[in-house]
Amino acid sequence: MSERFDWDVVIVGGGPAGLSAALNLARARRRTLVLDSNRPRNSATFHSHGFLSRDGISPLELRKMGREELEQYPNVSFERTIVESIEPLASAGSGFTVTHRGGAVTTRAVLIATGLREVLPKLPTLRAFYGTSIHSCMECDGYEYADRAIALIGHTDDLAERALLLSQWSLDLIVFTQGVGHVSEADEAMLAERGVRVDRREVADVAGDRDGLNGVVLADGETVAREAAFVRPDYETALDYAAGLQLALDAEGLIVVDAAGRTTTAGAYAIGDATPPGPQQLIVAAGDGAEVAAVINRDLL
Repeated sequence: MSERFDWDVVIVGGGPAGLSAALNLARARRRTLVLDSNRPRNSATFHSHGFLSRDGISPLELRKMGREELEQYPNVSFERTIVESIEPLASAGSGFTVTHRGGAVTTRAVLIATGLREVLPKLPTLRAFYGTSIHSCMECDGYEYADRAIALIGHTDDLAERALLLSQWSLDLIVFTQGVGHVSEADEAMLAERGVRVDRREVADVAGDRDGLNGVVLADGETVAREAAFVRPDYETALDYAAGLQLALDAEGLIVVDAAGRTTTAGAYAIGDATPPGPQQLIVAAGDGAEVAAVINRDLL
């Protein structure tokens, strides 16, 4: 354990991936600092699902419990802050300087676990229902709307595939392509065989009340009754702070890593949604965190 550095590992991001990595590094007796902005992508969601022993827990409560578990380890620290830059320590031959709004620290290794930002469809009232009766992750929230009237709103080229998956929970499903969605005639015929409709008109907004969503408002003035909706957002990384690492990115802007979470820059690792294949369930991200922690611990030897 080198005392030339303030920390063995600095983790940027305090979600399930980052906290899981921190817990396992703590148990390996690695001096670990977690820096987190407290702006999780799933903050609008009241419940998260599919996490063994915690099904239905609030994502914010899950993060809170993770931080409380870390507090029992004296070699771990958690700081709520914004990371501004990560730069290699040229004078030391290895390691990094991590600068954040609270100061600057040196570290032998860095782990990026900051996730992604969602870019939702530009519908004026969508945010009012997002996380309650409008969702983006059907694997996470589809079960709660089984056999109910659902809308799928999107424009990406995997819209038909997502519709087929969503039909596993309800066949009372209408796919709104917003006039630009990539649903071919063959896709539409395949979905029709399952009773799923495709509406190619432009969506102007969503409608509802204090009880939740009750319709999708089309540009021609018609409101189509729906009880819930899933949107297919675009995603973008927020990696300006990591520019100094000169990380390789793929065509989607995600951080290129090997099977063990190593980036193309020695000593820098990445996990979670900011790496291929992108958005994941929380339990998968937590598992990735445990796996990469073991790799970092061995690499530091």
